[in-house]
Amino acid sequence: MPFALRYVWASPCTALGLCLASPAFLFGATARVVDGVIEIAFSPHKTPAVVRRALPFAAITFGHMVLGTSEKELDRLRTHERAHVRQYERWGILFFAAYPAASLWQWLAGRRPYMDNGFEVQAREEASE
Repeated sequence: MPFALRYVWASPCTALGLCLASPAFLFGATARVVDGVIEIAFSPHKTPAVVRRALPFAAITFGHMVLGTSEKELDRLRTHERAHVRQYERWGILFFAAYPAASLWQWLAGRRPYMDNGFEVQAREEASE
């Protein structure tokens, strides 16, 4: 798929991610662009601990936007989250159905919905290379 088309195809997911991440700026979040991906990081000094503890993730990807609990976590998980960016580039908005469907399939098969989800397996494999 041509470079620009990948951004267009994933743009509804990116837009939703930016909307969901916007409240983070109330807690001192910062944004930067790294390799064409918007990274938003909560401030470890300005974000209340209760907010950080309530988040069920260290980083989460929506299209070409990654929200992380800190810049340190974004740095640590960058390769893993970039695998998810490429998945959004392939699947576009269909990723919002495909990812939970993959988790449901694993759960119905008696496996771990997150750890055995094919999208997560692929991201972990790419991150370990």
